[in-house]
Amino acid sequence: MELLIVTGMSGAGKSLALKSLEDMGFFCVDNLPSPMLQEFTALCDHANPPVRRAAVTLDSRESLLSRSPEMVIREIRKLNVPYKILFLDARDDVLRRRYNETRKRHPLGLSGEAESGVRTERGYLSVIRNVADFFLDTSDIPARELSSCLEKFIPEMNREQMNLILSSFGYKRGVPVDADMVIDMRFVDNPFYYENMRYLSGLDEPVRTFVLNQPYVKEYLDSLEKNITDMLPLFEKQDKHILRVCFGCTGGRHRSVAAAVEMAERLRRRGHAVRIYHRDITRELQDIERRLKKEDS
Repeated sequence: MELLIVTGMSGAGKSLALKSLEDMGFFCVDNLPSPMLQEFTALCDHANPPVRRAAVTLDSRESLLSRSPEMVIREIRKLNVPYKILFLDARDDVLRRRYNETRKRHPLGLSGEAESGVRTERGYLSVIRNVADFFLDTSDIPARELSSCLEKFIPEMNREQMNLILSSFGYKRGVPVDADMVIDMRFVDNPFYYENMRYLSGLDEPVRTFVLNQPYVKEYLDSLEKNITDMLPLFEKQDKHILRVCFGCTGGRHRSVAAAVEMAERLRRRGHAVRIYHRDITRELQDIERRLKKEDS
């Protein structure tokens, strides 16, 4: 059998993810204490018919049972079945907002409040996060879209070939928490300040040409392309199957988008599997329109 261990921050969507995995054919158990993992896998193996794919959630509530994160990891490493660890995360402000909106008590918060709970939990889970095989940042994934996101994500976990995920983002909305590499493009002149490019994006040729022709950009991307290509075999040796490279600029619409698209094309020409998405490209346009409308009024 194959076991998927889903862990991560409270409020990042573990319960929703488990329900989605169940719909995808996984046999699922929520909040299984880590000392019961071996017994659970044995039950799956001896079921009639045997369970081939199972998923469980483990999280910070282990601390309420006096289980340290190191103890949890030791229990996981005792398993004699193939397993992967998926860590769900989100930005702290998003986690606090989700708890405040639902008025739920945070399991590790002082008197159940979210701010101290998020802070305490992030410290507890940092050790487990460091050994996870895969990460998924749900900060900007609506609950109704998490299922379709996992349907795309799970096949990537099972591929032998390294998957490269390139994305663009705006620093004003926070750095993606699942980034393996963060590339800062704010040294480039900002197309926003040129009226003919303000409403365009890095997907449009005028903006892309403008960004790529700026001083040092070509040399910077040449060096980055070489570094990524040289590091990929080393990541694969560590049994890492997905590498996220996130390009950032102030708003996430112009410079970061152009750089991410350019790097995706370069890496695809080298034969790598590349997926690309732009986290803030639409929201930044909405912000620009609101800002300029306010200035005109």
